Amino acid sequence: MDEKIQKVLEEKIHDALERDKELTILIDSFKEIGTDEANAFGYGIIIGRLYNSFYYQSRRILKRNPTEQEFSEFIQLLKEHKNELEIIFG
Repeated sequence: MDEKIQKVLEEKIHDALERDKELTILIDSFKEIGTDEANAFGYGIIIGRLYNSFYYQSRRILKRNPTEQEFSEFIQLLKEHKNELEIIFG
């Protein structure tokens, strides 16, 4: 793996570990969605992509990390679209 890519990924892992409280909230908010491992994996991919976009866009547009209030609003947005996400996996 390219050293620059590895360094970025290691920084992302470190950032994720620093946001363990947020990740726990995010995971807990979607625990009730199915128990099938394939569905859980699929939801994980979708939620992960949305979570990544949320942080990326906050840093790109706002030039800073999102606040706790903004993170709460992100969780609420996911909950509002829960039914749409469930449709994807039947």
